[in-house]
Amino acid sequence: MTKQFTEAELEKRRQALASPATARIIKYGARAQVRVFKLTNGRIGSKWRIGAGFRKPVPTLLLDHIGRKSGTVFTTPLLYLHDGEDLVVVGSQGGLPKDPQWVANLRAHPETTVHLRGGRRAVRARIAGTEERAVLWPRLVELYADFETYQATTDRVIPVVVLEPR
Repeated sequence: MTKQFTEAELEKRRQALASPATARIIKYGARAQVRVFKLTNGRIGSKWRIGAGFRKPVPTLLLDHIGRKSGTVFTTPLLYLHDGEDLVVVGSQGGLPKDPQWVANLRAHPETTVHLRGGRRAVRARIAGTEERAVLWPRLVELYADFETYQATTDRVIPVVVLEPR
């Protein structure tokens, strides 16, 4: 079920995303979530309860990724979907015009780890191809309806990343 947005609604959302305050809120909110998640071993911070997740909380993981230029290890909180043994994450960044840095970092360094409630898991990341994305995307929107809004807001095809156990 695809929601239709008016051009005025999309433009209002694009303007809000272009605000420097939005980037700061995302950055500092993510840092806080990472700290709390790690301090509580995922007891707090492993469910996303904002936006579409308010009524239907969505599982959250922490993704470690190595900066492709700096070599620094970063940790980013992300919503995820189970797909058999794989975990699936979305490079939506709220519908901003560019992919999040972690996507490019995973392309350069696909072997990484994720933190789930109660433990860590070694994974190898890969970007889902067109056909696989077409199968996963409706499931991701069912998991978190705001993904549909994010895709409608941006001109880029939002990447879907599959994290396979290694």
